[in-house]
Amino acid sequence: KTITKNQNLTMASNPASTGLFINGQRETGQDVRVGNVTAALAVANIVKTSLGPVGLDKMLVDDIGDVLITNDGATILKSLEVEHPAARVLVDLANLQDQEVGDGTTSVVIIASELLRRGNDLVKNGIHPTTIISGYRTALKAAVSYIKKEMVVNVSTLGDDHLINAAKTSMSSKIIGKESDFFSKLAVDAVKSVKMNATAADVAGYDAMGSSRSPEAAVVVPSGKQRYKYPLSAIHILKAHGKSSMDSHLIGGGFAINAMRAAQGMPTFVESSEGNSVKIAMLDMNLQRHRMGMGVQVIVKDPAEIERIKKREMDITRERIRKIIDAGARVVLTTKGVDDLCMKYFVEAGIICARRCNREDLKRLAKATGGRVVTTMADMEGNETFDPDCLGGCDSVREVRIGDGEMLYVYGCKGHGASTIVLRGANEYMLDEMDRALHDSLCVVKRMLESNTLVPGGGAAEAALSVYLDDYANTIESREQMVIQEYADALLVIPKTLAVNAAKDASELVAKLRSIHAKGQHSEDEVDAALKFMGLNLIDGTIRDNLVAGVVEPAISKIKSLRFATEAAITILRIDDRITLNDSKGLA
Repeated sequence: KTITKNQNLTMASNPASTGLFINGQRETGQDVRVGNVTAALAVANIVKTSLGPVGLDKMLVDDIGDVLITNDGATILKSLEVEHPAARVLVDLANLQDQEVGDGTTSVVIIASELLRRGNDLVKNGIHPTTIISGYRTALKAAVSYIKKEMVVNVSTLGDDHLINAAKTSMSSKIIGKESDFFSKLAVDAVKSVKMNATAADVAGYDAMGSSRSPEAAVVVPSGKQRYKYPLSAIHILKAHGKSSMDSHLIGGGFAINAMRAAQGMPTFVESSEGNSVKIAMLDMNLQRHRMGMGVQVIVKDPAEIERIKKREMDITRERIRKIIDAGARVVLTTKGVDDLCMKYFVEAGIICARRCNREDLKRLAKATGGRVVTTMADMEGNETFDPDCLGGCDSVREVRIGDGEMLYVYGCKGHGASTIVLRGANEYMLDEMDRALHDSLCVVKRMLESNTLVPGGGAAEAALSVYLDDYANTIESREQMVIQEYADALLVIPKTLAVNAAKDASELVAKLRSIHAKGQHSEDEVDAALKFMGLNLIDGTIRDNLVAGVVEPAISKIKSLRFATEAAITILRIDDRITLNDSKGLA
């Protein structure tokens, strides 16, 4: 049941037609179901035209005039202020797919809305919602087992070709699709550069995902072999105006931070000497002249004492800076301010100092260099000390001019793996969209490397499932047969939408695709068995082997999107009653 606003059902003076005394409105049965499905379809229709390599972009303008141009399903839905509770389920669905997989957010919403539409039609034809829910679950189970058994291609030692193809498929519909050769290589290199040994907890997590709900996520490696993980949080994406998008570059094993030297007298380049790495101090505190705390009064009788107080304040600051320098720091980065007095000491010591750095960037840099962000220099005894273990290490630090400003590049980080992608582009909108597209591709490459499985894209998996589920439905003797047939037809919404967005004849192309898959599944010839990888070629409007063509995506992406879409459709179809309560102002 969906109950909105205040949960207290307050007695009203007029009894409702339902016989209940409710201070509000109540919708039941088919009315509420039609309303929910209509709202869900309205949300899906917004993102429908942005699906596929020739999908269109959406321009979103907020109340203060800020413009967002994107075709990423999750971003579009996140930016909408959706009030209808059923439609909000689809928005949450897209966010969930974005968090779990990173790609496939548009397709998961389209499949969920199509399942809802067909489920609602079945209810109108007299099929009980419970039967529909049960049929959808049966169809999902059969679909997932077919994908794992027939469609999944295990790639035990993934070559770069498969990874690059998966990254290209992900970014084909995005703004960087035309330069996919360049950016897919960039994405693969970035993910591989942050390779880490998986801990026991990670391995247990992989096994749990593999053995319980999601066997598709099990890492296919020989027993006893070292497993790896690829934390995307270690990949820092920095956006800089100017130049072409093809001038974007990866700093492998390095880190770029959007900050510049605090004073011109500081060196622009610091490198390791005699095998000693460059030490970086990362601070989350002010480096300014020490002042008395608020409310502290000092009564001075001798005017000469004022100068001594000022001198002592300066000495406290100098001692603090001296402790940082003596610990071995040659680069100092702080999130707060640095005044002229402190800067003077840093310039004299030949140290690079940058102020007003982003706190999140410093946390990432600390992880990358093996250091820690220091928030205070006070120790347990009440004195001020600086622990040398808090310093991060690297090979060199250089200030580089990028676009209109300067950035600090940190090379050869000594901690856990870290890399930075510096994106170049004409304007803010383009850079933001490139960032979103690259994030999707990085997620896909990460999933491919961790799960070692892929499936063909371009509507191949959906068409194969549709044919298989049609045949499977004929083996069911209960009324669920109709539901499973509708589920099979609903999956065809993906190839249909892809063809429509590419300005092709959707009916003819999908009919050809189904015919080829039916031949492959019903034939005993081994040559025909490869027909299960046939999908759409949206540029020429033909059917081709998408596995050979390199249109592939992670198996986990396809399976999770089916799971999430089915669960969302079931959640909304369950609802048969909605009570919207009036505002209870003035009521006891």
